[in-house]
This record gives sequence, C-alpha cells and structure tokens, in this order.
Amino acid sequence: MSGFDKPVIITNSISGVVASKEQCPGIPYTPEEYAAEARRAVDEGASMIHIHARRPDGTPSFAVEDYRNITDAIKAECGDVIINYSTGAIGMSVEERLVYLRELRPDVAALNMGSMNYAKYSKRRKEFVFSFVFENSFDTIIEFLRAMNEYGIRPEHECFELGHIGSLTPLIDMGILEQPLQVSCVMGVLGGAPATPDNLAHMAKQVPEYDGVNNWGLVGVSREQWELIPRALEEGGNIRVGFEDNFYLPSGEMAASNGDLVAAGCGFVERSGRKVASIAEARELLGVPRAPRPPAPAAATAGEGADA
Repeated sequence: MSGFDKPVIITNSISGVVASKEQCPGIPYTPEEYAAEARRAVDEGASMIHIHARRPDGTPSFAVEDYRNITDAIKAECGDVIINYSTGAIGMSVEERLVYLRELRPDVAALNMGSMNYAKYSKRRKEFVFSFVFENSFDTIIEFLRAMNEYGIRPEHECFELGHIGSLTPLIDMGILEQPLQVSCVMGVLGGAPATPDNLAHMAKQVPEYDGVNNWGLVGVSREQWELIPRALEEGGNIRVGFEDNFYLPSGEMAASNGDLVAAGCGFVERSGRKVASIAEARELLGVPRAPRPPAPAAATAGEGADA
C-alpha cells in the first residue's frame, strides 16, 4: 500500500496548555468538556486524541489524577479512540514527565526529537511574546524511548525541523525504535521549520521508509495549516487539527468546537481523493496496541506531576 493509497489518520489536538476560554470558548477544561469535545471530533472523523491535561479551572497539569480523569471520560464517551499524551515540558525532569505514562499507559505518546529555540514574535510590538530554549537532548530522548518500550507505548516523533528527522537514524540503528515509525512534521513554530508547502514536502521525503512507505503526518500551527494540509495529503501524509494548534476554520471564522476543525480537515481529505481512516484502520497502520501490552501498576499514584 503506497502512502497515497493509505487512509488518512486524523489526529485531534484537543487542547494545549497556554490558551484560555477567553481566547477561544471551545477549549475544554474539565474531564466532561474534554469528553464532549472528543465525541465531536470522533464523530467527524478523528481516530486519535492528543491530550495536554488541565485542572478543572483550566490551569495546565501533569498530575496523574488529571490525566486519568480526562482519559477515563474520553474513553467512556468514545470507546476505542487512540489516546495520545503529550510529554513536552519546560523545567521538569524526565522522571516527572514519565509518571503519568507509567501509571496510565496511553496508546501513543508524543516525543520531541531535538532541542531548539522556541518562540513567538509580535510584529506589532516588535518584540518576542515569549522565547526559551526547548531542551530535548539525545540522553532525554533515549530515556523516554526506553521507558515507552517498557510500557508498551508507541512514540510519535515530533520533528520541528529537518535535523530532528535525521536524529531518528541512529536510534533505529541502536534498535531502540521499532517500525512502523510515526513521525509528525511540526511547522509554523518560530525556531523550527517555516510553514511552507515546499518545506513540508522536503521534510516528508526524509522520513525513513518502512515497506516502501514513509509514515508521517503534518502538525501545522496557526491558520497556515490550511495552506499546508493539501500538500500533506498530496504527498501521502496524515493530518492533525485542533484547538492546540489553531482556533480558526479555513473561512477565517473561529471554530465552535474541535469537531468543526476535524470536519474541515475531512473536507480536504475528500477533495484529495483519499479516505479518512477509521479508528481500527489507524490502529493497524500505527501498530498500536503492541501485544502483549505490559500491565499498568496495580496502585496508581495521583497528583505526582507538576505544572509546566
């Protein structure tokens, strides 16, 4: 099956950790709101939900209890949808970021594939809104990968620039990574690859092939994602949409829900001549779950995370 024949896996990035309801009323805070948003996304065609946890007041959380409550609510509402946890954080140890993976064992966990400047710039104010160094050394990446292998979690390799894709090669050679890989080309973050269709196509061509196919997807940040999605589909990629990445529909209107964004993404898939993957198809394509999955610890410890 070529990349162009494969069904398109649509991931819903249901909520980041920075934006608030004041900026976008549809952003979920409580487990019940997460579940309702996930239901809307799955009904429109999403097969994977990417989760950053929040407390019910909207503040970001890495606590096991918050991830568990959100995950349980989504599973109760959406059944076998693929659960994908974020692991990215600033100022937290790897161990703190592994606690909720070890306790809850999601299907997939995102893994940033290299260190970088990470910033947002305001042209109007002529200054940076924020600017920091996002550390993801090889030692950090390897520690995460060894833990994910032990816990039966499939890594999603988030690559913000071409060098991050190159970082996959030694890890494959070391035997730490198993095929099929799941690689996300993240575009539109200042400090990473500029969001252009040609840059996306070049990055996608560098993803290591498996059975003649390089399994990758687009994570486009801001409204520019709608300019990138047609090229991603043309090149055989998957796509991600949701309130973590972008609030707005292709028309420029703010989306009322994650479901609206997924529906817009599905429209692009249909126009490309490809089909949207079902949850079962997405699980098969991504190789999740890997069997046998090791059991989660008998007694989960709540509240061991920390704020980013």
